[in-house]
Amino acid sequence: MKRQLEYFFAALRFFTRLPVPAWVGHSAEQLHHAARYFPLVGIVVGILGAAVTELAVLVLPIGIAVLLGMAATVLVTGGFHEDGFADACDGFGGGWDKARVLAIMKDSRVGSYAVIGLVLLLSAKWLALVELDGAFGPPFLALALLAGHAASRLAATVLIFFLEYARDDSDDSAKSRPLAQAMSPGELGIAAACGLAPCLLLPWADVLPALGAVALTTLLAARYFRRRLGGYTGDCLGATQQLAELAFYLGMLCSFS
Repeated sequence: MKRQLEYFFAALRFFTRLPVPAWVGHSAEQLHHAARYFPLVGIVVGILGAAVTELAVLVLPIGIAVLLGMAATVLVTGGFHEDGFADACDGFGGGWDKARVLAIMKDSRVGSYAVIGLVLLLSAKWLALVELDGAFGPPFLALALLAGHAASRLAATVLIFFLEYARDDSDDSAKSRPLAQAMSPGELGIAAACGLAPCLLLPWADVLPALGAVALTTLLAARYFRRRLGGYTGDCLGATQQLAELAFYLGMLCSFS
């Protein structure tokens, strides 16, 4: 049990800016096995985002409350996944072959594809969450946030399990390099249990279209990354998480219509 806690806290430290107990320490082994708890980290982030949204809506309009909740999730993760999405937009938008795509994604500068992509993504996410509140009401919005953050991180974990790491083995500077280890079916099972557990809090008639949208997004992302790069990078994982989260909210809206 202590080892599993170490793996979870290693994931929490890697994917967020939240403090972890000092006894956890640091080791390569912890990071190599941390991906199994990526969706559980999503639950933590989702709880924080939902809490800020629900508290803010007590005194503010729903649009502002949703914006504050989104800002809280970005703050707690350091914009880790949004940064990956932005880099992926620049890389795939400006690169014509694998080497060029990887070089652009590694560049710290932000290009026009990244700016346009982030504006569209965050705007769509904000609109979807506001519409979810109008369609289902406040309790469902909080649960949708929780489930969306967990399920979308499961989508990224699935890529780690099924795809190869696309960067050269000698490239130790990549931010996802510590996670680029083969996952066992048991580890994927832990990730799936954590990623799908919050969905049990939602009506199946509403959550099934959402999960279907996440599955389709994951499949399309995997096919695209395999075709363009032969595998995934950390930026690909971040992009998949962001797109799958949006897909989850849109799927729930489809069930309402």
